[in-house]
Amino acid sequence: MSNKMWGGRFTTAPDTIMEEINASIDFDRHLYREDITASKAHAAMLAKQGIITRQDAAAIAHGLDTILSEIDGGKFRFKRSLEDIHMNVESRLADLIGPAAGRLHTARSRNDQVATDFKLWVRGTLDTLDAALADYQRALAEKALQHAATVMPGFTHLQTAQPVTFGHHLLAYVEMAARDRGRLTDARKRLNEMPLGSAALAGTSFPLDRTMTAKALGFDRPTANSLDAVSDRDFAMEALSAASICAVHLSRFAEEIVIWTSPLTGLVKLSDKFTTGSSIMPQKRNPDAAELVRAKTGRIIGALNGLLIVMKGLPLAYAKDMQEDKEGVMDAMSALSLAIAAMTGMVRDLVPDTEKMQAAAGEGYATATDLADWLVRTLKMPFREAHHVTGRIVARAAKDGVALDALPLAAMQAIEPRITKAVFAVLSVQRSVESRVSYGGTAPKNVRAQANKWLKSLAKKPGKRG
Repeated sequence: MSNKMWGGRFTTAPDTIMEEINASIDFDRHLYREDITASKAHAAMLAKQGIITRQDAAAIAHGLDTILSEIDGGKFRFKRSLEDIHMNVESRLADLIGPAAGRLHTARSRNDQVATDFKLWVRGTLDTLDAALADYQRALAEKALQHAATVMPGFTHLQTAQPVTFGHHLLAYVEMAARDRGRLTDARKRLNEMPLGSAALAGTSFPLDRTMTAKALGFDRPTANSLDAVSDRDFAMEALSAASICAVHLSRFAEEIVIWTSPLTGLVKLSDKFTTGSSIMPQKRNPDAAELVRAKTGRIIGALNGLLIVMKGLPLAYAKDMQEDKEGVMDAMSALSLAIAAMTGMVRDLVPDTEKMQAAAGEGYATATDLADWLVRTLKMPFREAHHVTGRIVARAAKDGVALDALPLAAMQAIEPRITKAVFAVLSVQRSVESRVSYGGTAPKNVRAQANKWLKSLAKKPGKRG
């Protein structure tokens, strides 16, 4: 027999393969709370407009609350034959309240219904991710404040470049997370228009108050074009785009943790909480949490690519292709949420080896730029000439197998006679980082100021949002 929710156009049941490919309940069941919330708001509006009776609206609301309790309590039986969350809820509502359930679908379609439900889900997820990122920033800023003066090597090309502080390095990821949160906020702002009431694609002849429904659901306004409303998945693509960039940032930090925890560098240690052992090598301590964060980034970027490809050739308005929007988004957001939690935990767990960091910061002639700057500042030498002179001094130190601050003054003067013993004041790694006082620089006092600024900002509670 035909699906009773479809109506009289179909007289035979779908093929089992058709039922299999058409069903989305395995993943859109996660929208149950949003679906019920939107349906209650829709029913209340229909009653206010006199489209359905208040008695029917009350029965619908009570029935929907019952269904919500059943699902929350694990007592609801989802049926694949009913395809999706909308039909599963509506079918159960009919069991509970009878014919009045059929009035709920007045002036709406599954097209605007699913767009609304999915927007509500994405919006809630963005808020959850924003809160998680704020906690991640807090963990970074707290550790940065603790290690504002802990010297470590700064790298370019993974080669020792200049000394920085560990706190300064951690604050770089606070800044990245701030941009990530900004993108999530922007995506949230743009998605906050309500599709419900657009019906299948052309709107409806019923006298709806879409502004009332939008307000009840926390949207800023109803969508202005019904064709766009039911076929828009920009909000999902934009959320995935922001999620992908965020995941890349987490992956970069995860990669650094993998490098830093290697015995070859030994700059930081992770406890048993975030490492695993080997089935054959008893000495191993593997940074698996960081490696998995790095790997999950591929899933998140893949979800974005997948949805972009689904949407790229679709004419207006709705097409069944869009059923492929939710599974990838849900998987990606779950992966990102887990990755943020893992990185936050690792930040709080990791302990730097300050002695190794200090020693590594001085390797590779990391204070060579400080020497060049001293030549410019003290001897008024053009920077390009100072760069050349410094290069020759570094070459001499390398030949003699000594650090810059251990090279005798006479050896430097053999290359540039005007150099004085005052130059040694800038050649230590500690003096180097202390001298980087320009705004945004690595000087410990800068790091303390920035870390405290972030902690103060993060202590503020965000305003209430829809």
